[in-house]
Amino acid sequence: MEHLGTKELITDRLILRKLKIEDAENVFKNWTNDDNVTEYLSWPTHKDIDSTKHVLNNWIKKYENKDFYLWGIVLKDINEPIGTISVIGNSDKEKIVRIGYCIGKKWWKKGITTEAFKRIIEYFFMEVGINRIEAKHVTGNENSGKVMMNCGLKYEGLMKQEHLCNKGLLDTKNYAILKEDYK
Repeated sequence: MEHLGTKELITDRLILRKLKIEDAENVFKNWTNDDNVTEYLSWPTHKDIDSTKHVLNNWIKKYENKDFYLWGIVLKDINEPIGTISVIGNSDKEKIVRIGYCIGKKWWKKGITTEAFKRIIEYFFMEVGINRIEAKHVTGNENSGKVMMNCGLKYEGLMKQEHLCNKGLLDTKNYAILKEDYK
């Protein structure tokens, strides 16, 4: 496994890239200020743009690390970030990454997250040398599970009261794909 960091990746409709402080207004407007987006997430809805700027500054500093992976999902049509996809956990020894994502409500159910996740999967298997990619969603957020299945991840089980989010302590459904099963 060779960490390569958050390098720009392209799909038909998307540019996956590092976020910049100049993105703060769009990040705030497009998803971080929306209670619907953060309902199942572990971070609170941003009440002002300063909260978003603070988070962006932390991420920007981490981009120097080759083992930090966080992409802004930029829709080419509007040239604005509309969400993120990132590594939220990893094990170098086992060559595993766990992926998390969120996207503005306006772009839900349009295949955008699936398109971004498929590109991330390709990057991790073909370039970084990952062996296993995992993701999870809380019960009640079944559309997130559909993204995982559309990307080839297989359901592996339920973990009771495993994730503390803005709705409380909830069960999670866990999914994974191995490099040997990647097409």
